[in-house]
Amino acid sequence: MRELSIFDKSLLNLLQSNIPICSHPFEAMARELGTDEQTVLNRLRELKAAGCLRRIGTFFDSNRLGYHGVLVALAVDDNAIESVAEIVNRCPGITHNYEREGVFNLWFTLLTSSPEIEQKILDDIAALDGVRDMIRLKSNKKYKVNVQFKL
Repeated sequence: MRELSIFDKSLLNLLQSNIPICSHPFEAMARELGTDEQTVLNRLRELKAAGCLRRIGTFFDSNRLGYHGVLVALAVDDNAIESVAEIVNRCPGITHNYEREGVFNLWFTLLTSSPEIEQKILDDIAALDGVRDMIRLKSNKKYKVNVQFKL
């Protein structure tokens, strides 16, 4: 990928902090950047294809919407990590899933609307071939970190 242009940096800065809430947010962003909506959309597609961004979306307060989250650490046999990760990724409510070094080598977050649904999903995951152990880490207090990368 070529180096980010001044336009790219301005677009990504705006995208991180100030997406307008309106029927045509990319058109409003385009006006602010001195261009047109199609240019903004095309450039975002290119930046995504190049790996500069993964997704564009909102963050919801899951607790206020009636969801409860848990961070889960799995100890998975090395030869099963890929297959277990693929199955975990297909589960509804999984928001993150990543491999780490150490005994507990696969970590994910799960949001569900009830303790019963959470229990069912985690029981199914614990029963997968290659899963040796599971730790559930419930949060006591939420600390929201607003990370923005000024370009």
